[in-house]
Amino acid sequence: MAEEKRWQGQAWAESEHWSITVWQDEHKQLEPIYQIRIPLPFSLRWVNAYAMRESDHTGWTIVDPGLRTPQAEAAWQEVLDKLSIHVGSLRQIILTHYHPDHLGMAGMLQQKYEVPVVLSRIGWQHAVMLWGDGNQMAQRIQQLMRMHGAPEEVMGMLGEHMDSFETCVSPLPEVTYINDGDELVFGGRTWAAIETHGHAPGHISFYNKEHGLLLAGDHVLPQITPNVSYMPGSDPQPLLLYLEGLKKLSGLEVELVLPGHRNPFYQYHSRIDYLLQHHEERLAEWHGMLVREPMTAYQLCTRIFGNVGRLTVHQFRFAMGETLSHLIELERRGQVNCEQSLEPVGDVRVWSACTQRTECTIS
Repeated sequence: MAEEKRWQGQAWAESEHWSITVWQDEHKQLEPIYQIRIPLPFSLRWVNAYAMRESDHTGWTIVDPGLRTPQAEAAWQEVLDKLSIHVGSLRQIILTHYHPDHLGMAGMLQQKYEVPVVLSRIGWQHAVMLWGDGNQMAQRIQQLMRMHGAPEEVMGMLGEHMDSFETCVSPLPEVTYINDGDELVFGGRTWAAIETHGHAPGHISFYNKEHGLLLAGDHVLPQITPNVSYMPGSDPQPLLLYLEGLKKLSGLEVELVLPGHRNPFYQYHSRIDYLLQHHEERLAEWHGMLVREPMTAYQLCTRIFGNVGRLTVHQFRFAMGETLSHLIELERRGQVNCEQSLEPVGDVRVWSACTQRTECTIS
């Protein structure tokens, strides 16, 4: 499909903490798609939610309502009033994945508007693993970071950081599961669910073939590269799965991408090509660094991204997760190995380039 740019976005309403852009086909024959910027307390600044009205104007669907914060709650109240969405007219909430900046508001909105929340089974399992009663994820991440060389002074900050998200996703919603290949009808269109792991286990993109639309979640983003992190108890090969997901999506005919962050965009296939090449170049660069000198994952991470003094703890967790996911992929390709170091480093894994493949226990 030629990238014809039949869809155009136009600012529709805004306030200090939110904005709405309406995306319509050039002939205005189809139901518009409302891109809603919801504030985030991170460097990304905002996440895209999407609202779509049924063709008979009887109800609405919201996709990825964002992180629950006081600012986001206030923004949603104003946005819903602006769109005249109320109890009875909101039909469902759909989540592309379980990350808090997408799922966080879903439980609160579900309780208020009495609507189903749709998410993949794997996504729900990870939400419970992270924020369910008695979860141990903060401790498991601390253990992982310690094993790969992060200093003890970082551990307390990581624990507080992970625990801080619980209020931002509370209450967790009751979920209706969706599977790869399922079809949902909303916004006057039929959307096929396409499971793409890597950025998040159980991530679902939604594809409308008829009009070449893709609700991409965070799997394909413009201008920035999606974070692909290793997380304990999760996908053992996150970068491999992410790259496979990109190749899976590359076969689609897409005119307009509706991403989770930044603005909708048209250059779909060239963006996928860029992301694939970006990770190959990163793998080659990092392998070259380990050829010159064995390092812990923490040492490699700080040389590439910086340490906690330069990064926020949120950014540092992402940077370490990204470093580990690339090391795991290099190991799978037989290019690096890791081993438990001796004194003076202690029980820490050290990575080095190798000429033959050996297995490493990541966690």
